[in-house]
Amino acid sequence: VYVMNNRRSRFLVRWAVSVLGLWVASELLGSESLSFEGRVSAVIISGLILAIINTLIKPIVVFLTLPAVLLTLGIFMVVINALMILLAAWLYGPLEVSGFGIAVITGMIIGLVNWLVSMILEDKK
Repeated sequence: VYVMNNRRSRFLVRWAVSVLGLWVASELLGSESLSFEGRVSAVIISGLILAIINTLIKPIVVFLTLPAVLLTLGIFMVVINALMILLAAWLYGPLEVSGFGIAVITGMIIGLVNWLVSMILEDKK
């Protein structure tokens, strides 16, 4: 039961980070670049879809592209993150990303938010 709660907690944190990162990215980049049709629920659902994609699909993509990730010393992960964001936008209509460059920047912002949340949670332990 503890393992299940730990997995559930990690997923909830991943979901929250995705929501927060998408919201921050939309605020920084503007609604022309990244939008949710002006609905808070769309940001939350977009974050959920992105968290599910990052949990289920991203590890497979990383494994399949491992040579590229290793060859670029991990920089190819930026491309993978952007592709996961574009996939989420493709799956969920209200999430609109204006292009690959915006997806790359959004992925970097989500990564930064994830790092900040990790630092805050580690300080509390």
